[in-house]
Amino acid sequence: MRAFVPAAVIVTVAAATFIAFSCVPPGNSTPTDAGPQATPTPVVHNSPGAITAVFEDNFERQPALPFPGMIKDGAPPRPTSADGQAEDASEEDDEIGPNWTQIGTHAWHIENGWLCGQNIHNHGIWLNKILPVNARIEFDAKDESSEDGDLKAEVWGDGKSAATSISYTNATSYLTILGGWHNTFHVIARLNEHGTDRKEIRVDKDSDDPRQKPVARGQSYHFKIERSDGKTVRWSVNGVEMLTFPDDKPLAGVGHDHFGFNDWEVKVCFDNVKVTPLNSL
Repeated sequence: MRAFVPAAVIVTVAAATFIAFSCVPPGNSTPTDAGPQATPTPVVHNSPGAITAVFEDNFERQPALPFPGMIKDGAPPRPTSADGQAEDASEEDDEIGPNWTQIGTHAWHIENGWLCGQNIHNHGIWLNKILPVNARIEFDAKDESSEDGDLKAEVWGDGKSAATSISYTNATSYLTILGGWHNTFHVIARLNEHGTDRKEIRVDKDSDDPRQKPVARGQSYHFKIERSDGKTVRWSVNGVEMLTFPDDKPLAGVGHDHFGFNDWEVKVCFDNVKVTPLNSL
């Protein structure tokens, strides 16, 4: 014989069940109780002194002497060190201008209206201007001595660092490299150009994809590197988007607010630098 359960009891039990499953006591809820959680947008702020107007440099100024020790304006040649560099390179630095600082080298110089360097071994030259978190950085670049490419820029770095070993694994910036590793890869990397998280395109001279073409000697390439959302670095060359680096922990603010050029051994030259602040934070 089936037991009789009053309707009031059934309603009471159903209500209790609904309450138990729909109301989680305060302090005991979990993220899944509220459904899928969106990744929060990182909070980043401009460094003090960040530029608010467009900065440009076309390097149209008096070039340095092409070889240490040459006589200029009748002055005696300067002494050179064991590695062939001029011991007093302040003159070369003056010719580059006050907006730039080269780190651990005096090999960067002005040549025919271009900023050039060779055998740099990842001792770059930094723009002294402070970058905002969001900016567009444009410039022209070319390989003048070989078919090796290696057109390298650092963005949102500390403005004072250089490699401390053969492999550049301790950068402070994002690195964009066109034709790196003897013209075999185009790369955008974060802090470590050899890192497993780098984004890369393998060079293939026979490919129909313009992104895969190798760097050609003497050809000028127009770089555009941009961040507009505080966390995603986009890189294009000659109007073609190469690679994008989204970053949930973006390099931004003090210590990550400068831009510069770098190189390993080939002769590289840069020109027509233009830095445009984007929406301010």
